[in-house]
Amino acid sequence: MQPMVNRKLLLVFVLICLGSSVFSQQNYNEERSGKFRKDNIFIGSGLNLGLGNGSFNVGLTPEIGYTIAHWLDAGLAFNVNYFSQNASEFSSIRLRNFNYGAGSFIRVWPMNFLYVQVQPEYNWTISSQKDVISNQTGTFHTNVGSVLVGVGYGTKLVGSHYSYFSLMIDILQNRNSPYRDQYNDPLPVLRAGFGFYLKPARR
Repeated sequence: MQPMVNRKLLLVFVLICLGSSVFSQQNYNEERSGKFRKDNIFIGSGLNLGLGNGSFNVGLTPEIGYTIAHWLDAGLAFNVNYFSQNASEFSSIRLRNFNYGAGSFIRVWPMNFLYVQVQPEYNWTISSQKDVISNQTGTFHTNVGSVLVGVGYGTKLVGSHYSYFSLMIDILQNRNSPYRDQYNDPLPVLRAGFGFYLKPARR
């Protein structure tokens, strides 16, 4: 009986969130829908961090996008990342990776301060590896796709500025992904960023 009650409460909560999005979207559409608007274009950048067991990831993520509706953003994202993984009792390999990539993203805002993001990417990686026991070293070049999925908290004033904080993981299981460690476990990706909307064209 308890699981059924929890499902009903969850359904009511989702319906309330969707309902509030629809009502807020009506006001938005009355003002901004129809023609393409320059002040719906936004440009920004984020800083992402990933921490794991003996690993560290840091990078920049510039982006450009367009607010399609009050509850929906879409755009292109670029990234430059550095990833390191220390040797451990399970592996004698020390990794130092540099990667860059590009992709697209969609943000759905069920509430004014909460969003869900899906971001497919394609990344190119230069990996320097060293066996700390034998001292053998090697450099490898790989390219691979990944899909980041997660949630975020943010503020957005269309036509002015925005800021956000998000937590995502790579849901693909590709061992060469910059968002997975050498044991192929997903690394949590923390991102914080800000940006601004372009000013409307002068009439």
